[in-house]
Amino acid sequence: MNFPFYIAKRYLFAKSGNNTINIITIIASFGVIVGSLALFIILSGFSGFNSFTNNMLDYSDPDIKITATKGKSFVVSDSITSLLTVSKEIKAFANVVEERAFLQYKQRDQIAYVKGVSDNYMSITRIDSTLNVGQWLDPKFINTAVIGFGISDKLSLSILNFGEPLQIKVPKAEKGLILSASSAFNSADVQVSGVYTGMEEFANKYVFVNLKLAQKLLNYQENQVTSIELRLNENINADDFAANLQKTLGNHFKVATKRQFNAITYKVLNTERLISYLIFTLIIIIALFNVIGAIIMMIIDKKQNLKTLFNLGVTIKEIKRIFVLQGFLLTLFGLFIGLLIGTILILLQKQFAFFMITQSIPYPVEFRFMNLFIVAITISILGFLASKIASSRISANFIEK
Repeated sequence: MNFPFYIAKRYLFAKSGNNTINIITIIASFGVIVGSLALFIILSGFSGFNSFTNNMLDYSDPDIKITATKGKSFVVSDSITSLLTVSKEIKAFANVVEERAFLQYKQRDQIAYVKGVSDNYMSITRIDSTLNVGQWLDPKFINTAVIGFGISDKLSLSILNFGEPLQIKVPKAEKGLILSASSAFNSADVQVSGVYTGMEEFANKYVFVNLKLAQKLLNYQENQVTSIELRLNENINADDFAANLQKTLGNHFKVATKRQFNAITYKVLNTERLISYLIFTLIIIIALFNVIGAIIMMIIDKKQNLKTLFNLGVTIKEIKRIFVLQGFLLTLFGLFIGLLIGTILILLQKQFAFFMITQSIPYPVEFRFMNLFIVAITISILGFLASKIASSRISANFIEK
């Protein structure tokens, strides 16, 4: 067995005659355990939030969105329709009209987006699965709408409220003198048939209506839309497909993937994850000062033993290595315990949902081996550096004094 490793292991697990050193060692181990546990739980939490966000975006957003590079709208030509129809990568596509609108219900007002969708829109997203109450749009009744839970709450508007309809107003695009407020808007009265839930921004944003109603509000032609939304077949790479479709359609259109038109959301998540990682790494660095202190106290306590080893021919380099290995083993011990406890807590949260965001949504966490690897590498490197710093004070003069 390697001599420095053998001595380091003996020093680590042997109880010191100085009770203060034992207490400092326990505190150092506890600091590494808590630091490893906290960092792993934080990373698992952000992994859970990332998966939760992806899942919520599957309900609200398409895989691919086609918009015009100039202007708000464009006319869907037969060539575009044929191209999308014959594509084997595309599972379904739907025409969409989207515009900011002014909502009015009784004495309450709200700004939102009216989104007109074609009858097959449910094959593009899983929006119908997010309905809290009511049902999705019925193509037989054009003057119906599905609103977000946030809009419903702000307007105190329930479904099928036949006493007074929801009024949707969209500014007219015509130029000229506006004689009155009523002449400045196109308006439509709709009955709310359903209320959907989802992420806060999404639940406060949309009023879904029939495509023809949205086109009528905006004075659009029959094939005039603001976007075409696509759902891809399984195992199709969205980035590669979007790049190829962009080349085919040319510069008059912009083809974006779900990750691209939700770039801000993903950027915020990744930034928060990085900042949290750096903050907890800093906390771990501070906690590892206890490891440095424990090793230094052990060096002082074992000074006579080190002098004996030095006189027997053990080099200073080997003596330093003893305490580097001791500190590293102490760090690995705390790391193992911390990751073990963290893994158990993550699995328990996934199984039993002890912590909740709301009454119906558990705090999302996800077990990933990558997170284990990140924590293990971070703690191991910092623990090794702490041990090197502590052992650096060993010298021939120190031992012989």
